[in-house]
Amino acid sequence: MNDTLKKALSECFGTFVLVFVACGVAGATGGDLVATSLAFGLTIVAMAYSIGRVSECHINPAVSLGCLITKRMSLKDFFVYVCSQVIGGALGAVLVFGIFKMAGVDPAGDACNYAVGFGAGGLSAGGIIGAIITEIVLTAIFVYVILNATDEKAGNSKIAGVIIGLTLTLVHLIGINLTGTSVNPARSIATALSALIYNGEVEALAQVWMFIVAPLAGALCAAICYKLLNTEKEIIEEE
Repeated sequence: MNDTLKKALSECFGTFVLVFVACGVAGATGGDLVATSLAFGLTIVAMAYSIGRVSECHINPAVSLGCLITKRMSLKDFFVYVCSQVIGGALGAVLVFGIFKMAGVDPAGDACNYAVGFGAGGLSAGGIIGAIITEIVLTAIFVYVILNATDEKAGNSKIAGVIIGLTLTLVHLIGINLTGTSVNPARSIATALSALIYNGEVEALAQVWMFIVAPLAGALCAAICYKLLNTEKEIIEEE
């Protein structure tokens, strides 16, 4: 099996696990703030130390964009990663929603709504503008930490997965009650599509563009900050 296919399967599997497990916890706990935040963070830690050695465990188009801008991956790999992430996320969402439906649980109900429980997106952060700003800032924080934690010169390779997982937990703790916390276009696309398939809900799908554009914009901001700050550091080290 060639390296590109291995990476594609790895990203597909990792995103599947993220959506299935973390969104499953959100649904099982009625979107509990702490439980849901920990679920996403711990899933990232688990995947980082399993598929990380194959594909570096992006499982998020925003993370892949940050790596593309900082020249850590090729344009070809970027598109392979994003396609794999969207497919994996969709499979995870369809399966977890299907299980809830078979169990007689309504994912669109108050105890498990799309905005908070499944992260398909919400507008409680002051409307569209507030939601976009929130997602940009949270994604920028998340991706910036990833770029630094995985920097070979930083020497954090052994604990990078833990650092990244804790950061994702943090941004969820802040953002769940504001936007539902996307910071991951693949996850938002997946849950929005599943909401439409199983319940005919169109609101999440109508909003999903924000949870694609804002995280990608946040990743762009993070990559720019990383390049500006680290370039100066590298020059000093070389001197």
